[in-house]
Amino acid sequence: MDRDEMILEEYKMYSKQKDNFIDRNFVTNRFYMISFVVIIFAMIFTGDVIFMEKISATLLFSAIGIAVCALWWMNVDAYNILIRIKFANVLEMIEEKFPVKPFTEEKKGIEEFKNKKIFMFSDIQKIIAVLGALFFFAVFVSEITPLFAAIWGKIAGLTCSIKGGL
Repeated sequence: MDRDEMILEEYKMYSKQKDNFIDRNFVTNRFYMISFVVIIFAMIFTGDVIFMEKISATLLFSAIGIAVCALWWMNVDAYNILIRIKFANVLEMIEEKFPVKPFTEEKKGIEEFKNKKIFMFSDIQKIIAVLGALFFFAVFVSEITPLFAAIWGKIAGLTCSIKGGL
């Protein structure tokens, strides 16, 4: 195998790894989307379940939802960075040895597309993750506020009874 054939084989292998990585990215995003929906359904169907006399299932699921949305956001960023840097840059570097540069041209096209201020798929995923986190945060606050009010009421009652007893 001569040097040009080796470079071509490495290019093919790296290109296939990039495609596999992108497929894995879609599978991961599907997992987060399904988790998001499952948590919402769990909140709906367990809304009246209470643990330890005060903590509702809705409170627990909203905290889990916030964590899932944060992880989803970080995962989208991590995949985007890895795809851009690890794969795109390496493929472009290998393409310098070829007469035709498909990934380099593809990247130029994507950059031109992005410059038109059009949302990319990853932008939509991030928006969904942020809106989901805000939703879960609002539910979390609405569920935890009565707990804090009850604790504050007990503290105020104890303070008054201590002052009255002195």
